[in-house]
Amino acid sequence: MEIRGVRVWDGEHDLGPSDVRFGPGGIEAVTAAEHDLHPGLSLLPGLVDAHVHMVNYAGRGAAPPAWDLVTPWPEQLLHGAGQARRALRAGVTTVRDLGAFEPPVALRRTFDLGALPGPRVLAYGHVGMTAGHGDLMWPSAVRRRPPTADGPDACRRLVRTYGRMGVDGIKIFTSGGVMSHGDRVEWRNHTAEELAAIVDEAHALGLPVAAHAHTPAGIRAALEAGVDTLEHATAITSDLARMAADRGAAVVPTLVALARIAAGRTDAPPENVAKARALVAARGDALRLAADSGVRLVMGTDGGDDTLPFGSQYDEMRAMAEELGLGPEDALRAATSGAAQALGLGDRLGRVRPGFEADLLLVRGEPWRDLTRFGPERLAAVVVRGEVVVGAWPDDGAGAGAPAPR
Repeated sequence: MEIRGVRVWDGEHDLGPSDVRFGPGGIEAVTAAEHDLHPGLSLLPGLVDAHVHMVNYAGRGAAPPAWDLVTPWPEQLLHGAGQARRALRAGVTTVRDLGAFEPPVALRRTFDLGALPGPRVLAYGHVGMTAGHGDLMWPSAVRRRPPTADGPDACRRLVRTYGRMGVDGIKIFTSGGVMSHGDRVEWRNHTAEELAAIVDEAHALGLPVAAHAHTPAGIRAALEAGVDTLEHATAITSDLARMAADRGAAVVPTLVALARIAAGRTDAPPENVAKARALVAARGDALRLAADSGVRLVMGTDGGDDTLPFGSQYDEMRAMAEELGLGPEDALRAATSGAAQALGLGDRLGRVRPGFEADLLLVRGEPWRDLTRFGPERLAAVVVRGEVVVGAWPDDGAGAGAPAPR
């Protein structure tokens, strides 16, 4: 397939009108074109959402009460496939699922094998402690709950169990959280010895580590343990920002999710709303200062359910531009080439470049100049793994104009 004379933003820069040829094997050629043959259209890399929870209710209306507690895993897996389809319709071609157990791994394999259309999935396994943030997401009487690990040896064993399962990385917790019940954001999660064991074992297996961390103490503990990304990093300080920059740890700030909870725009109970409001108040200019310190900022929504659906990625990019002082091009990089680089995929995703995977968006407008009108409704076509999965590809004489099912 190909498109001739379309304006290309390659994940870093505006290349101007270009001819692009691609297929299931990837992008084959990107060459300068003399004329813009598709006025009003632009080609750019697919979006990367570095923090999602894909296995969530995807049916009509709001989720039934306690849906995730009473719904069997096979049925939840089908809803995860429905959420994946929503991701594609929003132009999200790669997701990092940080709530991963077996279902997201199964979805990744299903999409990679072409059994169903879906984004690229990175599935990270939780390693949390008893009564930690991950554990307290579930009522104590629920028997079917995520595994926990207490003590360095148990932590190593759980990492190895996830490795055998086929995960792409490990998620840890170094502070309490907002949507967990009965804990406090400032509580420590895991000891330094446990964190060191988790990160050491994960890295020994070639698995990167993401750390949920809101507080300065939690951020410091995560960085000292050697994590690869910081999730939220809400109260990061200037010295911790420099520490993150020096160690190459990216930050995924998840601005919109926290703001929505704090504003009462979700069905979160009052306890959780109060925690979110306190964090938003404390956030202030912390993340803006982190951006100024050279920390790599990566777009991630913490979404994927009915409270923060796919499509919110555009709100997150705009929030990063407005709240963190990023220009529209920098915010778009945070959702394409920068995100791919932070997730260890920078040599094959996030750019429109020969040899890279053919995950592409054909959009109306030039979002690297103006993000205010960029949204799912501006997508003309979405390409994943070299195939058009949403919209229609212009027919440039190469037989590529047939619409894909929506």
